[in-house]
Amino acid sequence: MNQKQRTQVVIIGAGPSGSVAAALLHQQQIDVIVLEKSTFPRFSIGESLLPACMAVIEQANMLDAVTAAGFQLKDGAAFRYQDRYTAFDFNDKFTPGAGTTYQVQRGHFDKVLADEAVAQGVELRYEHTVEAIECLEGKSILTVTDEQQQPYMLEADFVLDASGFGRVLPQLLDLEKPSHLPPRQAIFCHVTDHIDSNHCKIEYDRNKILISVHPHSADVWYWLIPFSNGTCSLGVVAPPQWLASYGDDPLAVLKKLVNEEPGLATILADAQYPTSAATISGYSANVTQLATANYALLGNAGEFLDPVFSSGVTIAMKSAQLAAGVLTRAFAGESIDWQRDYAEPLMVGVDTFRTYVEGWYSGELQTVIFHSNPDPKIKQMICAILAGYAWDTNNPFVAQSQRRLAVVAALCAD
Repeated sequence: MNQKQRTQVVIIGAGPSGSVAAALLHQQQIDVIVLEKSTFPRFSIGESLLPACMAVIEQANMLDAVTAAGFQLKDGAAFRYQDRYTAFDFNDKFTPGAGTTYQVQRGHFDKVLADEAVAQGVELRYEHTVEAIECLEGKSILTVTDEQQQPYMLEADFVLDASGFGRVLPQLLDLEKPSHLPPRQAIFCHVTDHIDSNHCKIEYDRNKILISVHPHSADVWYWLIPFSNGTCSLGVVAPPQWLASYGDDPLAVLKKLVNEEPGLATILADAQYPTSAATISGYSANVTQLATANYALLGNAGEFLDPVFSSGVTIAMKSAQLAAGVLTRAFAGESIDWQRDYAEPLMVGVDTFRTYVEGWYSGELQTVIFHSNPDPKIKQMICAILAGYAWDTNNPFVAQSQRRLAVVAALCAD
C-alpha cells in the first residue's frame, strides 16, 4: 500500500454539492481533495434546477461557466390535472432573489461545475473509490483505491460526503435510517420531443417544468423537463405495485401512461422515444445523524425526499454552502457545533420541502395549486418555496409550513 497522504478536507463525490463545497473551501485557502468514483460526464437524474441555486453557484464563482453552457432557461413551474392548468412564475414570488434558472442535462452540468472547480485549483481525482473510513479524534483515515485499483491511505481533518445516491458514509458507518415516506418508483427516459410551442394544441411553456397528474390517480404524476437541444426528460412516479400492473417493460409502461394523460399525450404526439427506459425505486432515504466532529453529509447522501419539486440539487447546494461556512470557521479557530450550525439550519429547508411533498401526495397541496381563484399573496409565498427559497423564515409558509398549508387547503376545498 502506498504511503499515507494527508489533506485538510476530503470530499467524496464531484456532483453539484461536492464541486461547490470544494470551490468554496478552496477560496478560503483550505486544502481539499475531491474523490470521484466515476468519470465525467455521467448520467444523473435531478435535471431541473431551482432559482435559489443561482446564488450559491455565483458564490462559488461558477455562474459565468454555467451561463455560457447554453442550458435551457427555466422561469417557473406548470401543473396540469385533467382540464385544469396553472403556472407559477418564479419572478413573481415572496422572497427576493433570482427568479430564473436552468433545465440541465446533469452529465453536462455536473462536468461544467467539476471542471470549473479544477480550473480554480481544486484537486479532483476521478475513478478513486472510498473503501473504508476510520474516524479518530481530530482526524479520519480513508482507505481509497485509485483508477489502477491500487489502494492508498488518505488522512483528513474532516470529510464531506457528497456521494449522492451512492451514500458512501451512510453505508460504511451504518448510518442508514428508513425514510418515513412511502416507497415510490420512477420510470424515465430522454425523448426527442418535436414540440412546437407556437403551434401546440394545448397550453405549454418550454421555459417551465411541467408536472402532470394522472387523470384517475392523483398520487401518480409525470415530469416533463425540456432541454435546449430539442429533447426532454420524461418520467412518471407512482407506487411500485400500481406500476407493476402495467407490465414489466419500463418503456412500454411509460408510453402507455403518457397516453393515459391527454394533455401530455397531445404535447408528445410526435416524440421519438429511445429503445429503453430506466427505473429507480425506494429512493427516499434518511440517516441517523447528518454530521459529527469527523464528517458531514451533503445533499442526497444525508436525506432525499422525492423528485416532485426538484428540491434535490437545491438541498445539495445549500448543504455545501452551509458546511463550507462551518468548516471555514472551524479552521479559523472558532468554536463550532455541527448540530447547531449545520444540521439544524439545513433541516429548516428540508422540513419545508417535506411538508410540501407530503401535502402533494395527501392532496392538500394539489387542492391549493389547482384552485381556480388563488389569492395572489398566498400564491407568491408558495411560489417562493417552489423556487427553492425554503429557508426564508420570513415567509409564513416556511415558518409554519404544516399549519399554513393545512389551513389554506381547507379553505380552498370549501
